[in-house]
Amino acid sequence: MNQENLQHGVHLYFYCHLRAKHDGMLLSEWLLEQAKHHGLGGGSVFRAIAGFGRHGVLHEEQFFELADDLPVKVEFLLLEDQAELLLQLVRTAGVDATYARSPASFAVLGEH
Repeated sequence: MNQENLQHGVHLYFYCHLRAKHDGMLLSEWLLEQAKHHGLGGGSVFRAIAGFGRHGVLHEEQFFELADDLPVKVEFLLLEDQAELLLQLVRTAGVDATYARSPASFAVLGEH
């Protein structure tokens, strides 16, 4: 990896249910839209095949009645100030979600 392009920042992850909504939108889409609107890097949404959260309810694809509310992870690679901005937007909006953050080093390979 070209060290000149290497940036240091934050890997920010939000965990919510597939059908969780905020402001009339799926929460995963709302998070992506907030980041896009404020020019904050890129984000991705990943759906789990099984999981349980703080309430201890197990959701799995094989359980038909729970399959439509599987956990999703929305993640971003951001600079520190961008991560703080996104977290502040989420707090101000009163979003109910779990998040995690870890240090990250990242760069773009190839043509920009």
